[in-house]
Amino acid sequence: MKSNLLMNFTVDKENKTVNIKREFDASLSNVWSAWTEPEILDQWWAPAPYKSKTTSMEFKEGGKRLYAMVGPEGEERWSCFEYTSISPKTNFKHSSTFCDAEGKPNSAFASSYWDLTFSEQGDLTVVDIAITRDSFEEMEKLIEMGFKDGITATMQILDKIFEARK
Repeated sequence: MKSNLLMNFTVDKENKTVNIKREFDASLSNVWSAWTEPEILDQWWAPAPYKSKTTSMEFKEGGKRLYAMVGPEGEERWSCFEYTSISPKTNFKHSSTFCDAEGKPNSAFASSYWDLTFSEQGDLTVVDIAITRDSFEEMEKLIEMGFKDGITATMQILDKIFEARK
């Protein structure tokens, strides 16, 4: 596994946005599948010791993914993605909202708005992610919850999945 894969994480306070740029040692097709198919997402979309559990997912414009991050004691932290735009193997956008097991939004947290762009660079695939919040305070709350460490850890799990497939 390549250990020097790019992982940039920056916070743009003025625009209330977290920007992540991440390289993967895998084809564009495999990286796209890992981000858009629930069977693969559930293998990596939660930092250890949590596991991802998707209960429903329709990857299409207007579709949703309802899933939980399940802790070692069985506790569940639910979220819902609502897909707003999809350009196959190039870009997709979705909102991400904390919710209950039925998908009812948790009013204590505002949604995040994700814009993911996929591109090939040589034999690597680059995913550029812009995550915007409604206010900088909401952005700070997300970061204080350990978002940077969590997303970094999940992407390392994804690296291992790609390495195992080589």
